[in-house]
Amino acid sequence: MIISKTPYRISLFGGGTDYPEWYCKYGGAIISGTINKYIYISVRDLPNFFEHKYRISYSKIEEVKNLNQIKHIPIKKMLKYFELENNGLEIHYDGDLPSKSGMGSSSSFVVGLFKALYEKKYTKFITKKNLSLKSIYLEQKVLNETVGIQDQIAASHGGFSFIKINTKGNYKIKNFDIKISNKIEKNLFLVYTNVSRVANDIAKTYVHKLRKNKMLHDLQQITEEVNRNFCDNNIDKIDNYLNYSWEIKKKLSKLVSNSSIDNLYQYGLKIGATGGKLLGAGGGGFFLFFVPKENKKKFLKLMKKKKTVIPIKFENSESKIIFNSELN
Repeated sequence: MIISKTPYRISLFGGGTDYPEWYCKYGGAIISGTINKYIYISVRDLPNFFEHKYRISYSKIEEVKNLNQIKHIPIKKMLKYFELENNGLEIHYDGDLPSKSGMGSSSSFVVGLFKALYEKKYTKFITKKNLSLKSIYLEQKVLNETVGIQDQIAASHGGFSFIKINTKGNYKIKNFDIKISNKIEKNLFLVYTNVSRVANDIAKTYVHKLRKNKMLHDLQQITEEVNRNFCDNNIDKIDNYLNYSWEIKKKLSKLVSNSSIDNLYQYGLKIGATGGKLLGAGGGGFFLFFVPKENKKKFLKLMKKKKTVIPIKFENSESKIIFNSELN
């Protein structure tokens, strides 16, 4: 058995500039951080005395006799990619957070499963860079998903970072000093909207129009400015930048927000938050709020009466194998 452990991520600034429809012309800039919430994926050989050849366990349980019967499309296509059609396998997925919630779970799943299958087939280590590039290729070209590239990079490398993307899709990562992550995480809270959505469906409504959105240039400039501030150990105006980013994001598509999300945002500001934005492609999932120290007690007391609230803790760990019985 092989078990991988892959972190979720929070994208603070620059979301949208990591789609090829944008960065291939203008480049991209992202600030994101992986957190101490994880996806766990286990892969093991399935003994041949079962009637089924594949057992896939996620929110459903699939027991099928051949690979083409698997309904979980990413798993089916990744098994074909690794040419594992002849192997009886059991794959089990567990996540600390709900899927389809704006936390990069789809990409973390692909990264974690790829890492586990790679080590199973080749019994060797894959570099962080190659893991991210292979995962990007799988999501965009094999699974044909409308996705950017920040989530795969974050899950593969880990850490609270500034990601710079050039027009060819090559990227560089700069990790921020731990003082910044410690300072800002004390003010950040995730609030679940109780709505899950398929990010691919939301993204399809606006990705093809990204190059026409002049406000994304402002968003990219903000990301660069925040990067400079973080390098100077300065988190001033972060709440304002989050608010402005959210205003830009809402204008990408009518499906990004709705009355329920808008009301949650306004309520959060009313009870003590000074900034915030919806995470992911939009339409639901987690809302990220920035709450000053003096307002945290009131904010948590009142928000917890309505929604699930999760404090933030940034994590430097990348996707990794935490158990491999085949090496023993």
